[in-house]
Amino acid sequence: MNALLPDRGPDAQTAAILKLAIMAVGGQGGGVLTSWIEALARSQGYACQATSVAGVAQRTGSTVYYVEMTPVSEQQPVFALAPSGGDVDVLIASEMMEVGRSIMRGFVTPDRTTLIGSTHRSLAYSEKAAPGNGMADSDEVRAGAEIAAQRLILADMDRLATEQGSVISSSLFGALAGSGALPFERAAFEDAIRASGKGVEASLRAFNAGFEAATQGAAVPVVTDKAPEPRQIVGPEKQLDAWHNLVARLLELPAEVREIAEAGLAKTVDYQDCIYGAAYLDHLDKIVARDSAAQGWMLSQTAAKYIANAMCYDDIIRVADLKTRAPRMMRIRREMGVRDENVMQLTEYFHPRAEEITGMLPAKMGARLEANPKAMERLTRWFGKGRRLRTDTLRAFAMLHVLGGMKSYRLKTHRHAVELQHLEKWLSASLASLDTDYGLCIELLKNRRLIKGYSDTHTRGLGKFDKLMKSAELLQGREDAAEWMARLREAALQDPEGKALDGAIETIKSFA
Repeated sequence: MNALLPDRGPDAQTAAILKLAIMAVGGQGGGVLTSWIEALARSQGYACQATSVAGVAQRTGSTVYYVEMTPVSEQQPVFALAPSGGDVDVLIASEMMEVGRSIMRGFVTPDRTTLIGSTHRSLAYSEKAAPGNGMADSDEVRAGAEIAAQRLILADMDRLATEQGSVISSSLFGALAGSGALPFERAAFEDAIRASGKGVEASLRAFNAGFEAATQGAAVPVVTDKAPEPRQIVGPEKQLDAWHNLVARLLELPAEVREIAEAGLAKTVDYQDCIYGAAYLDHLDKIVARDSAAQGWMLSQTAAKYIANAMCYDDIIRVADLKTRAPRMMRIRREMGVRDENVMQLTEYFHPRAEEITGMLPAKMGARLEANPKAMERLTRWFGKGRRLRTDTLRAFAMLHVLGGMKSYRLKTHRHAVELQHLEKWLSASLASLDTDYGLCIELLKNRRLIKGYSDTHTRGLGKFDKLMKSAELLQGREDAAEWMARLREAALQDPEGKALDGAIETIKSFA
């Protein structure tokens, strides 16, 4: 016999439990924020439990912190250890893609969830590893959040905290207070920060910024029509005269080409010297002479960008130069919040392959060693373990500083000879069909986009670049050759291994 039990409705105690989930990655203060919320709840007479589920390293996952709280009563509450989909009152996301993750996992629902998120980006490993632009679309995440959440609070919480000399956990805590999702006064939130006893003043300033963002809305950046300040060049008079001569040549280019050519010229001069900048303009002049206004100077604009990139290849000298520049040191100190009384230790990681070592040698010697397998094996054994250099020490910094200043020697190296030969070959192949297929020539110039970085990154890109340029033979004479070349390049940018590119080339072979 089956007896029907009376419907008692939802458990009143369960309904009284407030449930908060925090999604953050390493270094974003998720643990600190959780401890503040826990301390806040207990100070206000609430029973509280906080748990966390660690994410995956290398920014491929986030840590989920979970807090449940309810007013203290005679009955001991039973709290859950992790959030459940559709059962979260407040979701705090420390980065825009964490906002997206929370929605995908079902933690955010339109009937109950207040979603508080930071709009800044901390790129995932998958985004950084993509050969092309692997960045996820923040606008799509925002659109999804507007639909999924009952109430949405979004602002650049990281910037708000940094401006006050604090970290993002403080501004997120302020936004939580400003949201009104918890039944506590603002003063109670601030007391929880004071009770921690660490960086109190800066944390309170960032808390206030987050509170105002939640209650008054995030400030919209002011856009003005003011023209950018002209490029300021300083240096020895002789070098300035050489620069002004290059600028005069620049002004002779078509107006449509001039802006990007100026950026390319500045890049090549910074990379090497004014003589190198003149060589850049020599290459560009040859292409401009074969281009025309009827085509909108598109060939010349494309060449202006990618010739500069090709001439400014990454070698050991370039890496050492960039790592020892004063602006970089200042940027690192600013991002780490280093004060004058602090000591900053900075470790640089170098892992040169044998090819980087031979590339630094004089052209003939480097070519001879690179052709000798035993010599390359020896160099790999000597240098393959990598090096860690503390550039906050005089010895390591001085070594890199001297190495970065060897620009005049660069033009005599084996690597420069290889890059120069590759540049000429690329330009020749790209312009070979200019009289018959203008669009294809532009796409062939754009293929240079695949070559970037150094070491293994450079090798992988170069391999895919060679495949792309060779595949142009399959497209010769086709009306849609330019379109197919663009598709091949996009396929090459999809994955580091080049599987998508191989598949696209096989598709072309099937109908070529």
